[in-house]
Amino acid sequence: MKAKDNPFKTDSVLGVRYRLRDRTWAELLEQLRRLGYRAAIVGPHGSGKTTLLEDLEPHLASLGFSIIRLRLDDETRGFERGFLRRLFRTLSERDVLLFDGAEQMSHFAWLRFKRGTKRAAGLIITSHRRGRLPTLIKCETSSALLREIMRELIGDEAEARCGMTEELYGKHEGNLRDALREMYDMYSEQR
Repeated sequence: MKAKDNPFKTDSVLGVRYRLRDRTWAELLEQLRRLGYRAAIVGPHGSGKTTLLEDLEPHLASLGFSIIRLRLDDETRGFERGFLRRLFRTLSERDVLLFDGAEQMSHFAWLRFKRGTKRAAGLIITSHRRGRLPTLIKCETSSALLREIMRELIGDEAEARCGMTEELYGKHEGNLRDALREMYDMYSEQR
């Protein structure tokens, strides 16, 4: 199968958006407002934290905020020298920082970062653990959610692969991103 025909290709998987389970977007935004637009999206690898952070952006922009996106990960564990100093000088009461990967910062680097963002209207981070900011939402996965996403990507064929869904979910310890990558590989080899 050609990569462009694989139903689990990157573009297709990235088209799957976060599913709020226990509240509406309006309720989530109200909770965020009550937290002073300073909160954490918490959860393990592959649980949807980045997707939810991305999905928050247009909602915040519609409220009149200017969005500043920041990202750290296992490959980029720190910001370029001088970047944060320049950023902190330009922040205004209209800016909301969406910071994916805050857990990459050391405790002291985090405290300096948090202090430097006080002028901004908000700071929303993703993290694997609670504690850096009040928790807005804890992202969790399930084999049922993986099956739902597979149904979105491959339709009725997902039902025939129901047992595989359970197996993939367990094998990847709930990391949906890795499970979907394996589905991509399986489709590449099968067809």
